[in-house]
Amino acid sequence: MKIKEVLDALERFAPLPLQDGFDNAGLQVGLTDAEVTGALLCLDVTEAVVDEALREGCNLIVAHHPLLFHGRKRITDADYTGRCLLKAIGGGVAIYAAHTNLDNAPGGVNFEMARRLGLQRVEVLKPKEEMLLKLVTYVPRAEAGKVREALFAAGCGTTGGGYDCCSFAAEGMGTFRPGPGTHPYCGRHGELHGEPEVRIETILPAYLQGRAEAALRAAHPYEEPAYDFYRLAQGWAGAGSGVVGVLPEPVPAEDFLQKVKEVFAVPCLRYGGFSGGSVRRVALCGGAGAFLIPDAARAGADAFLTGEIKYHEFFGWEDRLLLLEAGHYETEQYTQQLLQEIVKQACPSLPTRLTTVRTNPIHYL
Repeated sequence: MKIKEVLDALERFAPLPLQDGFDNAGLQVGLTDAEVTGALLCLDVTEAVVDEALREGCNLIVAHHPLLFHGRKRITDADYTGRCLLKAIGGGVAIYAAHTNLDNAPGGVNFEMARRLGLQRVEVLKPKEEMLLKLVTYVPRAEAGKVREALFAAGCGTTGGGYDCCSFAAEGMGTFRPGPGTHPYCGRHGELHGEPEVRIETILPAYLQGRAEAALRAAHPYEEPAYDFYRLAQGWAGAGSGVVGVLPEPVPAEDFLQKVKEVFAVPCLRYGGFSGGSVRRVALCGGAGAFLIPDAARAGADAFLTGEIKYHEFFGWEDRLLLLEAGHYETEQYTQQLLQEIVKQACPSLPTRLTTVRTNPIHYL
């Protein structure tokens, strides 16, 4: 098995187009055509992590946080990033990061946090905008089912809210006149032909446009199928920032604080005052998710959990929302297990290891 096959599996789960604009997810360094000997899963890439990969015979490191966020003019041992790169390149170790694409993906980092807290009816808190396209095509009535199924197999028709195979159809009459050198599915050369057709409409994530177009052309009986893609303004419920869900039963705020502390092994839990008394509806976002506080309030959450909240961001929510800051590392620590599950499911014969290095740079006294 080659490294690129493992990366393909990761990107099927968390496609790179789902990453935010500031990010640099994807392959950081390495040769994708090399045979993979083992994968080491981690949150951050440090020198100790690269040493561990070399020691354990893993030539692929899959991390959550990118080692490289910005371009570099030189690679030297002057800083830890350069030293990591030099060690990885020298040892033939590829480094891959699944960052905000994994945060935003269905079933990704935030869904894993929600699962560990026992939340139910979990949905995306802030759907990603301008990620949906509508595909419209016209198909002979007898072939409509075949084309529709091909589009569904290519990823069309999924709303992200639990429904798939979604489409709309309307019947009409299509006309065309085959010219010299054409090979028409129906009609005669030089004669105007009318064919009962079905107009099929379906939606798809924008990053699947190429796949959908290829599937349409392969399944469509016409030499020159007519189709259009329209960008939709609505958010895509299947991907986005943060999640919101409900606990099985309301619990006192104090009990919820204690549960968060235990589930995420938080040595120091910071929180904002809350007068609501109990918590049932919970919004959350791993890492630096304070930008979602207003979205959590609009979603009717009783509590919002994230890794980092600035001092002034705690003000103004005392009577509306219990704010919890549990630490960037603490809220995302289970990403390693999530990455391992993704790789194992797609590549069951590949040896995988969770790093034994605690990469959290923050210590508590």
